[in-house]
Amino acid sequence: MRTVFPVLTVIGVIVALWYAACIPMNSPWTIQQLERAGKTMTVTEHIADTWAQERPRLPAPHQVFQELWDTVVMKKITSKRSLVYHGWITLSATLLGFGIGTGLGILLAVGIVHSRAMDMSVMPWAIVSQTIPIIAIAPMIIVVLYSIGVQGLLPKAFISAYLSFFPVVVGMVKGLRSPDAMQLDLLRTYYASSAQGFWKLRLPASLPYLFASLKIGVAASLVGAIVGELPTGAVRGLGARLLAGSYYGQTVQIWSALFAAAILAAGLVALIGLIERITLRRMGMRT
Repeated sequence: MRTVFPVLTVIGVIVALWYAACIPMNSPWTIQQLERAGKTMTVTEHIADTWAQERPRLPAPHQVFQELWDTVVMKKITSKRSLVYHGWITLSATLLGFGIGTGLGILLAVGIVHSRAMDMSVMPWAIVSQTIPIIAIAPMIIVVLYSIGVQGLLPKAFISAYLSFFPVVVGMVKGLRSPDAMQLDLLRTYYASSAQGFWKLRLPASLPYLFASLKIGVAASLVGAIVGELPTGAVRGLGARLLAGSYYGQTVQIWSALFAAAILAAGLVALIGLIERITLRRMGMRT
């Protein structure tokens, strides 16, 4: 109860502020319609109207939750209007891109730690790569891949991998370098090889850092998958729902897709957290 009450309090404050923000945001439309009809409204009716418009500037919380209910629970998952259907399309690209980015990040981190040349050459380029806005590079990646016949899931996965590999590289390098000099000297005393030092010391020590970076990476991977759907004019995926909502002024649809993406990201991060707890507990690193 001590944990639940503060969380509910924060959520209640956010919802209250959200409802309050809807009033000034949606009032111009209400006032405009009243002037055209030559009618008046009471304050209560005016506020109620700002919370019930069909295409509001800022949808009210209950409108977004109603849209989520309709598109997640009430629609068949095979329906093109189901957020479960679109969420699965985006999730597929996310997981593939996350797998590619994680594998690439771990390999680069191992090379950087064990090779001075890679540390001096690869790491700066990895840092520079993250200064390029993804919204600018995504169309370039899609066009280049399309020109060589690569379409569908892979272009979005590559964009996801582009965003997810860097946190893994940084976290894994930090983790692999976390053993102190005394621990490394002890291995040398026992004539341990570099491979034994990696598997027995460096890799286990890096796992907490790796899992922390994976949580960041999977969220970034989801963002990459959604961004990858935008330049292509996709008709499937959460990015497609955002595009369709913006084309037709369906702000409630846009917000529901955003909430679906946030819920999906939270679920992926929670799943990695669960795997982290199980793994570290079995290794005796966390109770």
